[in-house]
Amino acid sequence: MQTTKVRIKVADYDSLPERAGQAVTINGQTIVLFRISTGDVKAVENRSPHRKGGTLADALVSGNFIYCPVYDLKISLEDGKVQAPDTGEVKTYQVEVFGNEVHITI
Repeated sequence: MQTTKVRIKVADYDSLPERAGQAVTINGQTIVLFRISTGDVKAVENRSPHRKGGTLADALVSGNFIYCPVYDLKISLEDGKVQAPDTGEVKTYQVEVFGNEVHITI
């Protein structure tokens, strides 16, 4: 089965808080945008990879990583992988910034 990817405007760049998450809902999926200290914007699904669940919108940001606010899992914003010794992964999304517009591809 072939799937079609779509690029969607999700936020204005200047409205994103630096080093904090902002959740957006697109087609029933909740995605968290993080504007990191370099100015880049990263996007991950708003679901902790911990087996007990939780959300990542309130995650702490440090460099290219976030820390799950409940279980303290260290998660890469580049590939969504949980860092050792823990395991797990969250879905990441391609982000593009055009002027003041932030778009993700889903």
